[in-house]
Amino acid sequence: MKLAVVVLAAGRGKRMNSNVPKVLHRIFDKPMLQYVLDSSSMLRPSKILIVVGKHQEDIKNSVKNRDVSFVMQKEPKGTAHALRKAVMRLKGFKGTIIVLNGDAPLITAKTLRRLLMLHRNGKNDISFISFIAGSPAAYGRVLRDKSGNVRSIIEEKDANKSQKNISEVNSGIYAFEADALKLLEDISMNKLKGEYYLTDIIGIARDRGLRVKAYCIGSEAELMGINTATELLKARQMFRERIINKWIETGVIFLDPDSVFVFPHVIIGKDTIIYPDVYLEGKTKIGKGCILYPNVRINDSIVKDRAVIKDSTIIESSLVRENAVIGPFAHLRPGCDIGAEAKIGNFVEVKKSVIGKKTKASHLSYLGDASIGESVNIGAGTITCNYDGKGKHRTIIEDNVFIGSDTQLVAPVSVGKSAYIGAGSTITKDIPSMSLAISRVEQRNIDGWVSKKIKVKSSKLKVLS
Repeated sequence: MKLAVVVLAAGRGKRMNSNVPKVLHRIFDKPMLQYVLDSSSMLRPSKILIVVGKHQEDIKNSVKNRDVSFVMQKEPKGTAHALRKAVMRLKGFKGTIIVLNGDAPLITAKTLRRLLMLHRNGKNDISFISFIAGSPAAYGRVLRDKSGNVRSIIEEKDANKSQKNISEVNSGIYAFEADALKLLEDISMNKLKGEYYLTDIIGIARDRGLRVKAYCIGSEAELMGINTATELLKARQMFRERIINKWIETGVIFLDPDSVFVFPHVIIGKDTIIYPDVYLEGKTKIGKGCILYPNVRINDSIVKDRAVIKDSTIIESSLVRENAVIGPFAHLRPGCDIGAEAKIGNFVEVKKSVIGKKTKASHLSYLGDASIGESVNIGAGTITCNYDGKGKHRTIIEDNVFIGSDTQLVAPVSVGKSAYIGAGSTITKDIPSMSLAISRVEQRNIDGWVSKKIKVKSSKLKVLS
C-alpha cells in the first residue's frame, strides 16, 4: 500500500521568544524538524510534504532531504487549514497519509511503524496516537464513550471542568486513509481562536460512521511538542539520556553519564571508558577499549581501538589510529592522521598533517602541513613554519629523525631518514639522510662580564647619591 507523510511546520512559535523559526531550533547538530523527517523517512513513504509559512526559505535551506516537497500556508489558520493545503498537492493519491508535527522531534520510527500497523490491521479510516499526560492542560483531551470508543477530541480552551480531568490526550500524530481527508472541508472555524482545528475531524468522522481509533501507545516523553525554550531544553536532555542509555547497554562505560553529550550519529566501541564532560559530535567513531578523559571534545573524527585521549583535548575531522595517545591540552585540527602508538602531548597543535607510527611530539609544538614518518622524536618547541604570507607549504620528515628542542623548519623543506637536528636550529634547506644539521650562532663566553657589570652599576649609584 502507498504511504505519504505530511509534516506541519508552519507554526510561528511566538513563545520561543526567538527570531529563529520554531522548527529550526537545534537539538545537538540538527533542527528539530530534521529529526521528524529522519524518523518518518524510515517508513519509506512515496511522498513527504512539509507545510511551511512565512519562514519557508529558511526551512527549505535547512532541510537535508532531497525527496521532500514544500506546501505554502500563507495565512496561519490552524492545523486543519494547513493539512487542507497539503491535500491539494495529493490529488489522486490512494493510500495512507501520516500527519506529523515539525515541533515533536522525539518521535521514533518504531512508534510510527506501530501506528501504521495498527491502523492498517484495524482497517481504520482514521487512527491517532494518544498518551497519558502528567500535565494534560497543554493537549487536547480524548473523549470516549461508555464502550471505550473514541468520540472526539476537545481542546483545553473548549473543555468543561469534568473534561479537564481526563488525562488521556492527543499526540497530534495521525494516520488517515486518503478518502477520509474529504472531511477537512466540513471543519468549521473555532470562534475562540479563529482557527480550523484538525482535532475536529475525529468527531465529524464518528458522526459520519467512519472507523476511528485512538491507540494509547505513546509516552509523554516521546510525544511532547516543543513550544518554549524550556521545553526545548527538556527535549535536549531527553535525547541525551536516550543516546547515553543505548550505549551503556552495548558495553560503553560512562563514569558520569549526566555530564556527557553524545550526538545521534556517533558510534562507540565496547569497553570504552568515558570520563565526565566529554562531547562526541557529528559522525565521530570511537573504537573499542579507548579511554576519553575529562573535557575532551571530538568532532567528525575516527579514534581507533585502545587509543587514549587525555584531558582537555580537541580533535576535529581527524583520524587517530590504534594505541595512540593524544593530550592533555592537545589540538588536532582538521585533516590529521595520527599513526598507531604515536604520542601527541600537552600543548601540541597539529593541522593537516600525517604523523607516523610511534612518532612522539610530547609538548609545546606546532606541526602544520607536514608529512612525518615513523619513530620520529620531535623536541619541545618545534614549529613547522608552513605559511610565508601568501601560501601554505609542506614539511617532509622521514623515519627515525631526531629533532632537537626549539627547532623551526621553514617549509618547503625535507629531512631525510635518521637525520639529527640540533636544538635551537632554524632549518631552511633540505637535510640528507644520516646527517646532523645545526644552524645556531656559535656560543661565545665573555670572562668576567658579570663582575664588570656589577662595578658599573655600583659606580652609577654612587654618583646619584
